Amino acid sequence: MPTEAFTETDMLLVWNKFAQRLTDQGKRLMATYMQMNDPVLQGTTITLELPNQSTKEEFLSGHIELLGYLRGKLHNHDITIEVIVNEVSETRYAFTPLEKFEKLKSINPNIELLKKLFDLDL
Repeated sequence: MPTEAFTETDMLLVWNKFAQRLTDQGKRLMATYMQMNDPVLQGTTITLELPNQSTKEEFLSGHIELLGYLRGKLHNHDITIEVIVNEVSETRYAFTPLEKFEKLKSINPNIELLKKLFDLDL
């Protein structure tokens, strides 16, 4: 089996091409997982960070086709994919008025001053 050297840039080009191919085929979920974060290359191991365990499991259920594509296009059959779950990176959405206010306040603390100055309620 071939084991040609490749760079992270080469890997990212092939990675993004495959994600676009999935999108064109209507497999948007897998493409979305692939594009959540840029994968990092360490030797022949590609590390992808995902926000939670369920997205990791969904990604791993469909990653065999991706792995075959990467190995073929990059001419290296030593390539492996490692998925790391980073719960901290999971996006938290604000639903209540108080949560929305706190989110805006974290972006710009001056909003608290406006609230007090104009005696606004939430």
